[in-house]
Amino acid sequence: MMMPDSVSPPSMASKSSSPSRQQPSDVEQDENLIQRENQNQEEQAESQSHDWSLLSVGFNQDHGCFACGTETGFRIYNCDPFMETFRRETDGAGIAIVEMLFRCNVLALVGGGKNPRYSPNKVMIWDDFQSRCIGELSFRSEVRAVRLRRDCIVVVLEHKIYVYNFENLKVLHQIETLSNMKGICALSPASTACVLACPGQRRGEVRVELYSVKKTRFVQAHESSLACLTLSQSGALLATASTKGTLIYIFSTADGTKLQELRRGADRADIYSIAFSANAQWLACSSDKGTVHVFGIKVASDEARAEALGPGSVSRGNSTLQPVGSGGSGSSLLLAGSAFLSYAATNAGSSLSFMKGVLPKYFSSEWSFAQFRIPEDSRAMVAFGPQKHTVLIACANGSFYRCAFDPVQGGEMVQQEYESFKKPAENVKGVSV
Repeated sequence: MMMPDSVSPPSMASKSSSPSRQQPSDVEQDENLIQRENQNQEEQAESQSHDWSLLSVGFNQDHGCFACGTETGFRIYNCDPFMETFRRETDGAGIAIVEMLFRCNVLALVGGGKNPRYSPNKVMIWDDFQSRCIGELSFRSEVRAVRLRRDCIVVVLEHKIYVYNFENLKVLHQIETLSNMKGICALSPASTACVLACPGQRRGEVRVELYSVKKTRFVQAHESSLACLTLSQSGALLATASTKGTLIYIFSTADGTKLQELRRGADRADIYSIAFSANAQWLACSSDKGTVHVFGIKVASDEARAEALGPGSVSRGNSTLQPVGSGGSGSSLLLAGSAFLSYAATNAGSSLSFMKGVLPKYFSSEWSFAQFRIPEDSRAMVAFGPQKHTVLIACANGSFYRCAFDPVQGGEMVQQEYESFKKPAENVKGVSV
């Protein structure tokens, strides 16, 4: 908050309209001045704590934490129990992108905001143990997004995506895309297989890189442009949404087969985020309509599908990376039309769904199983919590929700927790960098 250059003196009363009053003593004047100075300091401190502007909010790979980029640095929060774990202040300089690698000490940072800490054309690899940058990647255009695995770094530009070896920062792969101002890209975090999904070079097309088996798939997911996509933990399932925002499609990354069609609503919407649960039995989405939807997903087995993607290595040309805990040999891809196992949830559908193929898609797609209405109008990111059947919601206005849904009955979710992560945190390690 901007403070005035000087404190205005008290207004003088007119002699003709009010009686004269005794002037305060020097001691009283000094006390009043100190009191005003203390009040100004408190207001300034409160302003710094409450009015910092969020530039980004994003969950880590296992949804146990989320990171915020702000106009003054970045902050990390634990989801369960909710608490701010640490913050880094950058002397009033902004961090637009903070990408975590699970809970380890290495993060990827990109400057942004009114006064960027780093150039928006650079990705800085930050080691929080050493409190310094240990690597740097520079580009000719602004960085739109960053994705991390234990073996690689993915940098998204407007028209190109670069995949780097994490160990030596050498380029492994370059991908040309359509204009991608939103930085749409997903990277599977599990060590069982490495899968990358991004826009292709045609409208509504998704390019899927199955690095472990050296295969590339192109999925014509939508007629209109892509708005959002995500992968399951293993990379076996792909979920996509278009700029229309009415339907979400689920695909097998192994063969590109469409597995399921989910309907968010009938009106157009801007989809903010989509997330699979850890076991890929549920999917959540958020949009500008203010309602978080949860759908039940038909899956044969996420682990079985992951095995079909091969060992978790990133392989391009003569370069092969093997992530921690991976091993085994490659296996053949799943065939199209693999049998589904039954799933507990039953998404709502039209009573005319039996006429699929005759009536419009509106009558054949599946509606959400559970819903939660966000009380305020704010951009929201969703994830599934560590506790079963819980959804986490982090909003751009600083609100955090944890909600629970009934896995059998569905319906309205129950709010279990609300926190405002813009409020000053107690006992938090803060360091200027």
